[in-house]
Amino acid sequence: KPSHGCRAASKARLEAKPANSPFPSHPSLAHITQFRMMVSLGHLAKGASLDDLIDSCIQSFDADGNLCRSNQLLQVMLTMHRIVISSAELLQKVITLYKDALAKNSPGLCLKICYFVRYWITEFWVMFKMDASLTDTMEEFQELVKAKGEELHCRLIDTTQINARDWSRKLTQRIKSNTSKKRKVSLLFDHLEPEELSEHLTYLEFKSFRRISFSDYQNYLVNSCVKENPTMERSIALCNGISQWVQLMVLSRPTPQLRAEVFIKFIQVAQKLHQLQNFNTLMAVIGGLCHSSISRLKETSSHVPHEINKVLGEMTELLSSSRNYDNYRRAYGECTDFKIPILGVHLKDLISLYEAMPDYLEDGKVNVHKLLALYNHISELVQLQEVAPPLEANKDLVHLLTLSLDLYYTEDEIYELSYAREPRNHRAPSVFKNYDHDQDGYISQEEFEKIAASFPFSFCVMDKDREGLISRDEITAYFMRASSIYSKLGLGFPHNFQETTYLKPTFCDNCAGFLWGVIKQGYRCKGNKYSESR
Repeated sequence: KPSHGCRAASKARLEAKPANSPFPSHPSLAHITQFRMMVSLGHLAKGASLDDLIDSCIQSFDADGNLCRSNQLLQVMLTMHRIVISSAELLQKVITLYKDALAKNSPGLCLKICYFVRYWITEFWVMFKMDASLTDTMEEFQELVKAKGEELHCRLIDTTQINARDWSRKLTQRIKSNTSKKRKVSLLFDHLEPEELSEHLTYLEFKSFRRISFSDYQNYLVNSCVKENPTMERSIALCNGISQWVQLMVLSRPTPQLRAEVFIKFIQVAQKLHQLQNFNTLMAVIGGLCHSSISRLKETSSHVPHEINKVLGEMTELLSSSRNYDNYRRAYGECTDFKIPILGVHLKDLISLYEAMPDYLEDGKVNVHKLLALYNHISELVQLQEVAPPLEANKDLVHLLTLSLDLYYTEDEIYELSYAREPRNHRAPSVFKNYDHDQDGYISQEEFEKIAASFPFSFCVMDKDREGLISRDEITAYFMRASSIYSKLGLGFPHNFQETTYLKPTFCDNCAGFLWGVIKQGYRCKGNKYSESR
C-alpha cells in the first residue's frame, strides 16, 4: 500500500525498464481515450505554451457563452493545470488578459473570459472551497469587475452559489438496502456465510472508494503525500484494518483446528471477492492470510486441506508484484461492469507517469501529452465509481463490520498473539533439529564431536558465552566467520552463507499499516537450505 508519509525521492521510483513498464502492454480504455483526445486537440497535443492553452480555452466559447468546440481541453486544463501552475496563478493570468481586453476595448473577449471563469466555477466549484489562495484571487477579480461597472460580468463570475452547495459528497447511486427481502442475517462471525461476508466487505470498500474524488488523486500527485488527503487516508486505513482483522480472527481461535477453519473461511471469502471483482479487498484478505504471523503457524497449516492451499497459491500468484503486477493487470483488464481496482497499484502507475514525463518540453512548452495521460488514468478510476455493486447490504452487519475493522494493533502485538498460540521454535532447523538431542537450545561438546568433520574451526572458538555449550547466536557468528575466512583462503568450506533479503508482507512499525512485500534481512547458504533470519 502507499505510505502514509511523503513519497520517497523520485530517483528511487524512476528505474524504468522495458520489461517493467508502469502500464500493461495491452491497450486500456485510458490509452484509447487519450489517443482520441490527442487527435481532437490537433497541434496543441504536441505541446503548447501556457498562454496558448489559456487562450484556446477562452476561445472555446461563443458570444452567447455556449461551447463552440469540444470541452476536452477545458476539462484537462482545469483539472490538471496544477501540475505546472497553481490555481491562483492561473486565475491571475486570466485577470491580466481581462485587463488587457478592457484596455483594448474588446468587450467580446472580456465576455468570453468571464464565460471561461463561469465554466470553471460551475464545473469545479470544489476547488474554490478547498483553495484559499484561489478564493482570494477570485475576490480580487470580482472587485475589479465591479469597479469597472460590468454588471453582466459580475453575474457570470458570481461565486455565492458555491456556499449554498452541499459540501459533503453525496452518493447519487446508493447500494440497495435489504428492505425488499426480509432475510435474517446473523451478526456472529461463525454463522456468517462467506458470500455474505464478502458482499458486506465490498459494500464498505466501494463506499470508501467512490469518495475519492478527481481532486484527491491530483492532490496526491501535487502534494507528494496522502496525509493531507482524508478520503484517500480512510481508504488505505480500511485496507489495513481488513488485513489486521483477518489475522486477528485466525489468531483468536485457541486450537489449530479452529484456526484452520477460520483460515479456510477467509479463503472462501477471497474466492467470492474475486467473483465480485473487488481486487482491493481481495489484496487485503490475502495479505492478511499470507502475513508471517499466520504463515508461521505450522500446526494450523497441518489442518488446512491441500485444495485450500492450492487456491491460496492461485490467489497469491494473481496478486503477485512479479512483472509489475502483470497477472492482476490482465485479470483486471478483462473485467467489465462493476470492479474495484487495487488502489496502490494504480497510484503507483500515476506516480510513475508523473515522475517519468517532464512538465515542460525542450522548447519551454507545456507537455500536454503528460497532462492528457494523467487526466485519462484518473478519469478511468473515477468513472468506476458510477457503477454500483450487484449486492444488497444489511445495515446492522455493516455497522458491526465497521466497528470490527477499526483496529490499531502494532506488529509486535500481533506477533505476541501468534507466539502465544504456537510458541516459537528457537532451534535452527539445519543444526539444532538434528544434533540438539536433549532440545535445550544448545549443542554440547559431545554432540558437536559427532559432526566435527563439517566444522573447520575447533569447538573452543565457538563456545564464548556458556562453558561447554554452543548457542544459536554462536553458531550463526561461526558460520559467517568461517564463510568469510575460507572464501579468502580459497578453501572448500561446505557452506556459503550470505546476507539475504526476504520479502514478506508485514506491518509498518510506525503506523501499523499493512505493507505488501516489505524486506526482512537474514542469512542463507547458497549451497543448501541452511537458513537463518533475523
